[in-house]
Amino acid sequence: MAEVGEPGLPDAADRRSGRVVVLGATGFVGRHTGAALERAGYEIHAVARHPRKTPASWRFHPLDLVDAGPRALAGLVDAERPVAVVNAAGEVWSRTVERMHRDNRLLVDRLLSALAVADHRPRLVQLGSVHEYAPQPRGVWLTESSPEEPATEYGRTKLHGTRAVLRAAETCDVDAVVLRLSNVIGAGTPRGSLLGQVAAQLLDQPVRGRTAEVRVSPLRSSRDFVHTQDVASAVVASLGVPEARGRVVNVASGSWQPVRDMVDLLISISGRPARLVELPGAGARALPDADWMAVDVSAARAVLGWEPRRTPRDMVEDLWRAAAGHLGGPAAGG
Repeated sequence: MAEVGEPGLPDAADRRSGRVVVLGATGFVGRHTGAALERAGYEIHAVARHPRKTPASWRFHPLDLVDAGPRALAGLVDAERPVAVVNAAGEVWSRTVERMHRDNRLLVDRLLSALAVADHRPRLVQLGSVHEYAPQPRGVWLTESSPEEPATEYGRTKLHGTRAVLRAAETCDVDAVVLRLSNVIGAGTPRGSLLGQVAAQLLDQPVRGRTAEVRVSPLRSSRDFVHTQDVASAVVASLGVPEARGRVVNVASGSWQPVRDMVDLLISISGRPARLVELPGAGARALPDADWMAVDVSAARAVLGWEPRRTPRDMVEDLWRAAAGHLGGPAAGG
């Protein structure tokens, strides 16, 4: 999937912390996660179906886990003996149910089978989604004990993965923790997402002084948005906490933002004159589930010693800076 920008390369780090295998390392969240792990001193072994540019300090392993079968990954784990495997692979914005089932359900089943037959036992960090929960009424915050009744196929396929990981942890087949992420924003936000598509429309109409027409579905919802760098720091934190084993931990900003405010903020930061056109099914896709979402992150503070640090402005500024820079445009203005 095309993105609207790329994250910066990480600074050099020592290798005293051990190795980490990152599945989906060339994807949006995977690239940020690998960068944060490297800054924390880990050696990164990037695994993905298709080669893409990665930092020279990373070791890249081309592997389609679903097609190759469990023993291919088990062999890699036994050969490299990583301290952790982070599953950042999966489908978020695909309109194809088959793709979501393949990458959110079947891939996790293959991963668990691989770790079960491997001699080496690393910690597994499974990246889930808060869309695995049932939509809650306005004012009711999502917690780790909220009902798990997802309203979308994406949420249902991610919930399958989470439950499979938790069952394996309960039977001691894996040492695993599930981090349920809210709506992730930052450099490299995919074009299929709402803010990614708004940024793409602003960049696709670059004529100076001309008002861009940004077509979106009606902006009626409020969401919890979290910065990719905060997500990555939560992954780093989860590797060193034995008490996290077998648990689900929400990773979010702990606040909610009207989606319209986020879109307006992006347009303002871009410096480009734009007119919003809200039509059902127009332009960017609406976010799924109910009209309001906020996520409690007290468990992440207590269990991981983690808390979100970036603001909505930080998220949107990083998104726009990377998007404009990726296409050779100015970071602000027309």
